[in-house]
Amino acid sequence: MRNNTHLKLLSLSLLISSGIISAPASAIVIRHDKPAEQYLAAKTDFPPLATFYNIGVRGTLIAPEWVLTAAHTVFCLNPGQPIAVGDELVEVQARYSYPSYQLGKQNDLALIKLAKPVQSVEPAKLYRQQDERDQVLWFIGSGGTGTGLTGETVGYKDNNGVLRKAQNKVTAVTKSDLRFVFESGQNGLELEGVSGNGDSGGPAYLKKDDGYYLLGISSRVDSWFKDVGEYGVKELYTRVSSHANWIDQVMAADNSDRAKLSSSDGFLQDGMTAENLPGICASISLKTPV
Repeated sequence: MRNNTHLKLLSLSLLISSGIISAPASAIVIRHDKPAEQYLAAKTDFPPLATFYNIGVRGTLIAPEWVLTAAHTVFCLNPGQPIAVGDELVEVQARYSYPSYQLGKQNDLALIKLAKPVQSVEPAKLYRQQDERDQVLWFIGSGGTGTGLTGETVGYKDNNGVLRKAQNKVTAVTKSDLRFVFESGQNGLELEGVSGNGDSGGPAYLKKDDGYYLLGISSRVDSWFKDVGEYGVKELYTRVSSHANWIDQVMAADNSDRAKLSSSDGFLQDGMTAENLPGICASISLKTPV
């Protein structure tokens, strides 16, 4: 049984702190009644995808020097920490989380300022309209997988970085969040799926003629009695359109004003402490693009 607001990184910190680095990450869990190969994806399916750690965890490039992600993923995103965008490895210059965010709650959003602009990838556009309900969006990630019958069963290490994508429909919206439900059978989309443990910060997106649009940021599960990836599980993605003004303000401000507009909290996960965090961050740091 699962708490109704379960962060997708909770198991990650416990596994890392115990020395097990093959935690499930960036999973896309799929329908049991569709060929698994139909869900396979490539980097070209969503080029602005950013990867933070060697166990996964994602963000989206929204400007040459800015990545948007979930606030609860930033625990190791300190100045100098390398992240991957496309085929480039770039260092973090600073992080700015939504000022009122509390771990496990709404407004799960953070901006990552890069030390240099990414030149090889076209950034995604922020979706600013308020018409997300009933739209069919895409998720993408590489890592563990499974089906709706079993939930997530294959971990990041065993999956060996295979990239997958899946569809889901926005069933409800709040000021802060978009809600998705993993449906089965005739109620599900052709490539229905959801994200899994460690997939925090990943995108819910659309592709249009003029580029990719970012509508949501993977945040947390909102279901009683459902494990991650099981049919019927409800997932919440932070709603980009409701936070677009804050994003614009932070990116346009100088360093002094950015500090006033944001939180600098690292939002440490269970099992993480100030003492063991440097070792954790060193263990999961990227050495090459993924």
